[in-house]
Amino acid sequence: MRALIQRVKSASVKVGDKITGEIGHGLLLFLGIKPGDSKKDIEYLADKIINLRIFEDDNGKMNLSMADAGGDILVVSQFTLYGNCDKGRRPSFTQAALPDEAKKTYEEFCGYIRERYGIVPKTGEFAAMMEVELINDGPVTFMIESR
Repeated sequence: MRALIQRVKSASVKVGDKITGEIGHGLLLFLGIKPGDSKKDIEYLADKIINLRIFEDDNGKMNLSMADAGGDILVVSQFTLYGNCDKGRRPSFTQAALPDEAKKTYEEFCGYIRERYGIVPKTGEFAAMMEVELINDGPVTFMIESR
C-alpha cells in the first residue's frame, strides 16, 4: 500500500459536475493498493499518516500530527501510484491490485480511520474519472509505503 500525502489548506474531488468530497485544512491522500495488502498494511499506513508530525507548531516547526492539529482528510484512490515506467513509454499497472480487491481495501482503509480516530474521511468515487483541486500548504508532500 502506498500513499502520497499532501498537507493542504483546502482540497476537493469532483466526478462529473458533482463534488464528492471537500475539505478545508488537513490532508489529501492519494492511496494506491497492491495485491495482498492486508489489515496490517491498512493499520500501519493509517496510524503512520494520522500520527506523522507534519503540521507546524507555534514556532513554525513540524512538530504536530493530524491527531494534534486536527483537520480533515480527503482520500482518493489512485492505482497509478503503482504505475511502473521503467520500460518503454507506456506505464505498466501490473503491480496495482485489481479493482475488486482495491475497492474493498480502500473502503477498509477509510473505515479504519473513522473507527480508530473518529475522523470521517471525505472521498472520491472509486474507479471514476475524477478532478482533484487543492491548495497545497507549504508545499508539504510525502510518499509513505506500508512495506
